[in-house]
Amino acid sequence: MKLKIAYSPCPNDTFVFDAWAHGRVPGAPRLDVTFADIDVTNGWAEGGTDDHDVLKVSYAVLPWILDEYALLPCGGALGRGCGPLVLTRGAGSGAVTGADLAGKTVAVPSERSTAYLLFRLWAAETVPGGVGNVVVMPFHEIMPAVRDGKVDAGLVIHEARFTYQNYGLHCLADMGEHWEATTGLPIPLGAIVARRSLGEDTLRLLAESARTSVRMAWDDPPASRPYVLEHAQEMDPKVADQHIGLYVNEFTADLGEHGYAAVRGLLTRAAAEGLVPPLGPDALSFP
Repeated sequence: MKLKIAYSPCPNDTFVFDAWAHGRVPGAPRLDVTFADIDVTNGWAEGGTDDHDVLKVSYAVLPWILDEYALLPCGGALGRGCGPLVLTRGAGSGAVTGADLAGKTVAVPSERSTAYLLFRLWAAETVPGGVGNVVVMPFHEIMPAVRDGKVDAGLVIHEARFTYQNYGLHCLADMGEHWEATTGLPIPLGAIVARRSLGEDTLRLLAESARTSVRMAWDDPPASRPYVLEHAQEMDPKVADQHIGLYVNEFTADLGEHGYAAVRGLLTRAAAEGLVPPLGPDALSFP
């Protein structure tokens, strides 16, 4: 059996899937890997016409796709201290408080991303009247756009939390800190989903394969190094290590009680605000 999978070239994904993608996980299905930005995979999942069996998507997109896809209890990105950041040019040249974003232009990586959903929940409490305009752009273009004054603020993800100061930018707010302070829950970011039509036995095999791949990466980090750096888009190796250390954690191996509570909490709260459709009672269940 060979399955088609799509995930990002970010270090956390290549670290997690290295052993599986290279045939080192005993008994796991072979993988045909496509690399794609999460905004692209979100669109593939929501469109329902893509032929990938397994996808890395944003937790925020789950309410639109769970009829067709099952959430795997491992392999994704969820944790603490790892939330998206709202960046500005700083006190001398732009917005410096949440209230100052009212009517301003904010760049975001995707309108279906968990980052944007967390931002909308934060802005509902913090930005009177809301922001003026939201512009979607690839996440690697956001910090230069803020620096160059093309937008007033930017919502950034991934390794940007380690590098934004190199652009002379100011962290206005940490969406993860806000989420953790108001809920006490970890931050759900990226999920691994698989087609329900694969059947329960295959879904369980996929989950166990992903979990084993994570553990193999932890047991022998140097083994994944070439794969990680090959796809890290010229990222500094030290930043790649920080990225992995932040986004690959115990929730990657198993969502567990607190992980599922975080996902339900995010999507229930967002549904109450009218931002996503409500989840059914068994929507997150796994065979």
